[in-house]
Amino acid sequence: MEHIHRIKYQSKLYELPYEVIYSRRRTCAVSISADGKITLRLPLGTSEAQINRLLLDKQHWIITHYLEAVRRIENRPASDLTDTQRAALEKRYIDAAKAYFPQRAAYFLPLTGGNYSRITIRDQKTRWGSCSARGTLSFNWRLMLAPPAVLDYVVVHELCHLTHMDHSKAFWALVESVCPDYRTHRKWLKEHGQELIL
Repeated sequence: MEHIHRIKYQSKLYELPYEVIYSRRRTCAVSISADGKITLRLPLGTSEAQINRLLLDKQHWIITHYLEAVRRIENRPASDLTDTQRAALEKRYIDAAKAYFPQRAAYFLPLTGGNYSRITIRDQKTRWGSCSARGTLSFNWRLMLAPPAVLDYVVVHELCHLTHMDHSKAFWALVESVCPDYRTHRKWLKEHGQELIL
């Protein structure tokens, strides 16, 4: 269900839609995707008053990051490809990704440990990769448009989840041991990920 949060910023009223996701997590979190989608991830039983307090406390962060996402989208270069050309190019990149990601995963696996069952290639809007509890690694084919070091960071990130299925200090320490510049690559994706389009 979509909700609306109203924020007055620089004498202008913004009505920002947001999604609420409840789970067994212990803390509240707010995230904004590259396309400006606002998501609240909340513990089960979070009250309306607690949600309103969270939105109020995070109000400045929400509006500044939302407007930054909007600005990036507006400045995104327009594509002059036809739908047919785009579909053909996407197929070529997807086929290349199906061959390339297993190669990079095999290269880094001895450094990260763990074992994966298979690799799938997807076209996700907000996720670059994922690792399931059964050891399935999924990667966004659009990473083929990113710098190779950024793609490698995502591969290492998901491989490390085979050992640590969380984002604990131990997980990030393992990522850093294999990819010392991971912060630079993660920042690049956050700032430029929405540009990975045809």
